[in-house]
Amino acid sequence: MARILITSGPTRQYLDPVRYLTNGSSGRMGKALAEASLALGHDVVIISGPVVVDYPREAEVVPVISTEDLLAEAQRLFPACDGVIAAAAPCDYRPHRVESQKIAKTGEPLTLHLIETPDVIATIGKGRRDDQWMVGFALETEDQRFRALTKLERKSCDFMVLNGPDAMDAAENSVEIIAPSGDVVEALQGSKAEVAVGILRLIQSHLIR
Repeated sequence: MARILITSGPTRQYLDPVRYLTNGSSGRMGKALAEASLALGHDVVIISGPVVVDYPREAEVVPVISTEDLLAEAQRLFPACDGVIAAAAPCDYRPHRVESQKIAKTGEPLTLHLIETPDVIATIGKGRRDDQWMVGFALETEDQRFRALTKLERKSCDFMVLNGPDAMDAAENSVEIIAPSGDVVEALQGSKAEVAVGILRLIQSHLIR
C-alpha cells in the first residue's frame, strides 16, 4: 500500500491582523479523496488550510494557514510519501506588506500591492524521486484544457484533474483527467465522493506500484 499526501482547502494571506485574501475552497474534495484512499488501504496525510469539514480520523491532518505554510509542510512531508494529490486551492497572491494594525477606513480608495506566492506543487516537483508520483488539480475558467496541460508540464505532474469554478464549495464536481500527452484519459461527474473514487481508481491502476 502507498503513503499518500493530500493537500486540501484554501489558504489565507493576511492584509492586516483581521483581513485576508482567500477563495471559496471548502476542503470537500480533499476529504473525499482521503476517504477513497483509506478505503483502498492506503496511509493518508492531509495538509489542510482552514476548513469546516471533518477529515477521516484515520488520516493524519496537518493544519496550515498561508501558502508559505503549505509549501513548508509539503516539503517536509513529501519525501516520506509515495505520491501527492494536490487538491488544495492555495492563494496565488499575497500583499507585499502586511500591516501590523487593522487598516482604518479613510474614505479614499485603497491600493493593494500584491505579489505571487510560491507554487507549492511545482516546487516540490523539482525534487521528486523517480519512484514518486504527482496528481495536480487545475481550476480554470477559459482555455481550460490548454491551461491545465500547461500546469501539468510546469508542475511535473503525472495527471492533472481539470475542473471549473462550479466546484468551489459544492457537493458535486465534474472533472476531466488529463495525461502528459494532452489526452483526456477519463471524465468523471457526480458527488465529490464518487469523483474521488474514480480518481483513486485511475491512480491505483497507473501510478501505484
